[in-house]
Amino acid sequence: MPLTELLASKDLGLRRIAGPAEADLLWVHTSEMADPYPYLLGGELLLSAGVLLTDPDHYVGRLVEAGAAALGFGVRPVHETVPAALIEACDRQGLPLLEVPPETPFTAIARAVWRLMAEARHRELRRVTRAQQALATAAARPDPVPAVLHQLATQLGGRAVLLTARGEEVHAAGRDPGEEVHAAGRRLPPEAAGALTRLARVVARERPGAPSSATDTHGDTHLSAYALGGGEGLVLGLAAGRREPGDHTVAGIAVVLLSLLAAPHQGADAAGRSTALVRMLLGASPAEVAPLLGSTGPWTVVHAHRTDGAPADALTAGALGASLGTALVDAGRGGGEAVRVLLPGGPGTEPAEPGTDARTATGREPVRLTPQPGWTLGASAPTSVTDLDAADSLAARALAHARATRAPLTVDAPESGLAALVPPEQAAAHARTLLAPLTAPLADTLRCWLSLHGSWDRTAVALNVHRNTVRQRIGRCGELLEADLDDMDVRAELWFALRQG
Repeated sequence: MPLTELLASKDLGLRRIAGPAEADLLWVHTSEMADPYPYLLGGELLLSAGVLLTDPDHYVGRLVEAGAAALGFGVRPVHETVPAALIEACDRQGLPLLEVPPETPFTAIARAVWRLMAEARHRELRRVTRAQQALATAAARPDPVPAVLHQLATQLGGRAVLLTARGEEVHAAGRDPGEEVHAAGRRLPPEAAGALTRLARVVARERPGAPSSATDTHGDTHLSAYALGGGEGLVLGLAAGRREPGDHTVAGIAVVLLSLLAAPHQGADAAGRSTALVRMLLGASPAEVAPLLGSTGPWTVVHAHRTDGAPADALTAGALGASLGTALVDAGRGGGEAVRVLLPGGPGTEPAEPGTDARTATGREPVRLTPQPGWTLGASAPTSVTDLDAADSLAARALAHARATRAPLTVDAPESGLAALVPPEQAAAHARTLLAPLTAPLADTLRCWLSLHGSWDRTAVALNVHRNTVRQRIGRCGELLEADLDDMDVRAELWFALRQG
């Protein structure tokens, strides 16, 4: 929150007596240490009565070095007035200094900051909610892409442009930053337009390793560029004269909508997907409808969970699909259920990012699949459309492994190597016989526990249960199977059998 909002609270009686007027506060901290530097994270309004203040210049220097936002100095009982040397040091080193009157407790200042922050957050949420509703209404119009751009430009008070990877303008809406609302001109000045084009090239998905968003400034104009999902590298460019809380969130909502709306220009069109769904409902096989989805195969199934534990909704799931370059997304029903994504790809596509955990070898290059910020991903190896059920199970298992090991992305694949030498029918029959005493929850727990090398804690994380529950289940498995689960030979045979499920 801006320091000016706190100073505007007349009941606190705060007065800025040194340093700049502008500062952004993240939190409040009170300390009477001679050097509070080791205990500061940056962005604090540090409150102190100067109990151990002996060298104001060094003290202020350490606060600036720690990234403190401002210093509030309480007068009396230690100091009758704010020391002149402290005022000079704050002016010289650019740290805002506030005089706190004797009748104002430090706790009152902290309470006021939290209240103002909560009010600001509520204003931001209300603004984002109104913008989301307006953008969704625009997306339902007959001309959705221009309508969404126009509404976005209105919400942000600037100009919104849909660009190709080469910087060519596809659609545009809104006014130039600083331009009067009713002015005739509608295009950005050439210099600002050139800067926005260069920014679009930074995030264009045609360039390997490109970031998903980037920002810059040109004079007083704030520029932003966001990559849209799809194969042609479309970019949303924004130019505004000011930045307000919630702008990035509003832009993110527009990115999701535009990624989905622009999908007909970038891959399988919506009509084809609808036709495929109708034909499957009427009894067609997956192999028959796969071409209507834009690819005959192979396909990769991806399961995803948000890393913050929050349930995914249609917008966040759609954003994930757009980032992966597909509109084939199942957002699930919330409540911890994984988002499922169907991704066209197979041999000949780019390999996964370094660090990807491929737990089994397939002899084929994986699809171009990279970790996504804010998500934990589990993926199957590329598979034919007739084996998507098995791929779905592999993706679920990979996601559980990724969550347990805190890896951003894990790829699982069908059996290979020595296991592939056993005929599938014989392997499945052996597995059914060996695992017959186990219920499904016990078998799932045993599979997860073995995959994580017998780690109780990681298995508990993967299954979202207490570690004592894992111990009890594994103990019960050993009793029912009449086997010593500490024996490596037993573990190997059970692992082979569980992989057939």
